[in-house]
Amino acid sequence: MMAAAAVSLFLGMMLICGLLRTLIQRHRTGDSGNRRTLSPRGSLGWFALTTTDIGYLTVGVGGPLAHWLGLPPLSSLHPPVQLLGVILAVIGILAAFTAQMAMGSSWRIGVDDRERTSLVTTGPFRWVRNPIFTAVLVALLGLTLMVPNVVALTGWVLTVFGIETQVRRVEEPRLHRLHGEPYAQYTATAGRFLPGIGRLQVRDNLSYRSTATTTDASGNGQP
Repeated sequence: MMAAAAVSLFLGMMLICGLLRTLIQRHRTGDSGNRRTLSPRGSLGWFALTTTDIGYLTVGVGGPLAHWLGLPPLSSLHPPVQLLGVILAVIGILAAFTAQMAMGSSWRIGVDDRERTSLVTTGPFRWVRNPIFTAVLVALLGLTLMVPNVVALTGWVLTVFGIETQVRRVEEPRLHRLHGEPYAQYTATAGRFLPGIGRLQVRDNLSYRSTATTTDASGNGQP
């Protein structure tokens, strides 16, 4: 039962944060906001996004499937832990969609290096630079707690690795290059994934500017 619920919540997340958000973007702007196909295959950005996608599927589909095939959980399936997982998954999905909507017309999936979107620093972005990623990780952690086997846990770790790579190695350097001093000031006040944690000091900003890359990112670089 819990495995089926995990798959249902995962599909719900894909429909809400993927399909629904894309339809809203198209309705409001005439553009879907999808730029994934423009990411060069084999680039660092492509690698990070692909790793993240594999992580998503491994948690949301692989974990429940492994459970149905008889893979034992890493620990006893205590109902309170599974209930916590359901709560985290629901909160994470709603928070991710809310943060996506807060990006307005700047929301993108992937990147087009020919366009320049506005830097969003309001709403949840006032305190956290990557609230969508944070919310997605919370949702996937909830799904992992619902079906806590090694497959789901591996998927969550892959997602963390992919997101960390995307943010630190791809998006932040490029956003420094695109937005300059306003972004440097923003990174000094807003945390990377959690409020107050991961803020960049002057020396960090200088380092990012010197290593800026033109690989994938757009606006605030959120999926």
